[in-house]
Amino acid sequence: MNQQQQGNGAALPLRRLGRTDMHITRVGFGSWAVGGPDWAVGWGAQDDRDSIAAIRHAVERGINWIDTAAVYGLGHSEEVVRQALAGMPAERRPYVFTKCGLRWDPRDRKAPARQVGAAASIRTEVEDSLRRLGVERIDLYQMHWPAKDGAPLEEYWQTLLDLKREGKVRAVGLSNHDAAQLDAAERLGHVDTLQPPFSAIRRDVALKELPWCAAHETGVIVYSPMQAGLLSGRFSAERAAALPADDWRSRSPEFSGERLQRNLRLAAALQPVAERHHSTVAAVAIAWTLAWPGVTGAIVGARTPQQVDGWLDAASLELDAQDLSEIASAIEASGAGTGPARAG
Repeated sequence: MNQQQQGNGAALPLRRLGRTDMHITRVGFGSWAVGGPDWAVGWGAQDDRDSIAAIRHAVERGINWIDTAAVYGLGHSEEVVRQALAGMPAERRPYVFTKCGLRWDPRDRKAPARQVGAAASIRTEVEDSLRRLGVERIDLYQMHWPAKDGAPLEEYWQTLLDLKREGKVRAVGLSNHDAAQLDAAERLGHVDTLQPPFSAIRRDVALKELPWCAAHETGVIVYSPMQAGLLSGRFSAERAAALPADDWRSRSPEFSGERLQRNLRLAAALQPVAERHHSTVAAVAIAWTLAWPGVTGAIVGARTPQQVDGWLDAASLELDAQDLSEIASAIEASGAGTGPARAG
C-alpha cells in the first residue's frame, strides 16, 4: 500500500517506516499539546473536546498515525487518544506510537519527570500505557530520553526488544538519542526508529543521526518541525510576549530577544515558497524536514481541526531544488538556529 485514503477522496502518500511492515503518511498527529496544562511542560489550557475533534479530523483527512507519550499531561494525552479512537472501525484506526522512560510524581505535577531506564519500571509503564490507550498492542514504543537512574542503555534497550518479542509492542525505537547511543543499541538488536527534534531552526541531527539512520534502515519521525509554532507563519513577537506562564514556551530562549527575531525572519522568508506552491508557511516548514535524506515522517501537533488543515498540505508537498536552495539561503541569512542548512 502506497497511499492512505483521505476523507475528501484524495490520497496521501505513504513511506515505509524503516524495516517495519508499517507504511505511514509523511505527517502524523502529535499529541503533546493535548495533554493539557498543569504539568512541567504543558502548553496551557486545552479543551479535551477540541483535542478529540482534532485527532478525528486528522484521521478523516487521511493521517494514519498518532504520536503520544506517557508523560504528556502525565497520562492524560494517552487517555484523550483512547477517547478519540473509541468506536472507530478497525480499518480506519491509525497506528498509535507512544514513549516510555519518564516517570513523574503524582503528588507534585509541576516537578520535572525523572529519566528512568530500569527494566521493572519500563514493564510497569508499558502496561499503564496499554490500559490508558485501550489497545492490546502498541504499534511503536520508544525510549523517550536516555536514562539517568543508573540503568545502562543496554538494560532499557534489551527490555524494549523483549517487549517486541513478547508481542506487547510491534516496533521499538529511541527518541532524543545520539549516533553513539544508536550504535550501542544496534549491537543488541535493530533500532526500528529514531525520534529526534528537527526543524529549519534546530538542525543539528542532520550532521550524524540522520545519516546513521539512513545507513541502518532506521525510520526517522522528527518532532517539532515547526519549532513549537515559530515556523507556523502565524507567530509574532506580540504573541510570544503574551504566552501564559503555564505554556512552556514562555520560558524558552527561542521565544524572546534576538533569537525570536531571527526565527521570525526565517518564518517570513518561507512565505514566497508557500505562495509558489499555493500552500502555507507551516506546510513548507514541515516539508523542508521531509526533504532530508533519512527522514520518514514528521510529527505535527494541533489543538483544533482548523490547525490540522493549516499543515495538512505537508503530507503531499514536495519541495524542489530551487525551493531548498532558497530556504537554505534564508536560514543562513537569518542567523536562526544551528546545524547544516543544506543536505550533502
